[in-house]
Amino acid sequence: MNDATNNPFGNVFGAGIAGANGPASAILDAMDQLRKSFEQRTGAPSRMARGDVRTAVITLLAEAPMHGYQIINEIAERSGGAWKPSAGSVYPTLQLLADEGLIVAEEQNGRKTYSLTGSGREEAEMAAEKPAPWEAFAGRESNPLTALPKAGLDLAGATAQVGRTGTPEQVTEAIAVLDDARRKLYAILAQD
Repeated sequence: MNDATNNPFGNVFGAGIAGANGPASAILDAMDQLRKSFEQRTGAPSRMARGDVRTAVITLLAEAPMHGYQIINEIAERSGGAWKPSAGSVYPTLQLLADEGLIVAEEQNGRKTYSLTGSGREEAEMAAEKPAPWEAFAGRESNPLTALPKAGLDLAGATAQVGRTGTPEQVTEAIAVLDDARRKLYAILAQD
């Protein structure tokens, strides 16, 4: 059998589930549209300022030495997942702080672990007088206007994964689940 006959949705989504015209492509487009529509509604910042990354790094290193990946994950955790700085913003910040003499790097288990110097501790004390940058995100997950797009994107991500790696039977089952979810969402809107 060819791909089109193995894929019960080939006539709708193209020959392959993950192909250029497959459902994974359509889902990614839909996810992007969903994300953009919620960004416009909530006014949520898509990026933090450079100074916020710097302050976050110094604040975290005041608590304990960490490597870059730990810093990224700790910021994401403390912001409730609303802010996860990229490696492209954290690692240059670490280098800049090292150049300024505020942190030092030490090789541990094949990774650079960063800690504050005396000057860095002084800067951390000044930073402690203000709210930590991730506190700007406090309570966002409990806000339905910001929790809803995250839930939708998480669902779309899971759907895309099924589209990329699922068997035809799993794809069929996923479609049934999504159809049911769509009906339930419209039922919510139909309530008084």
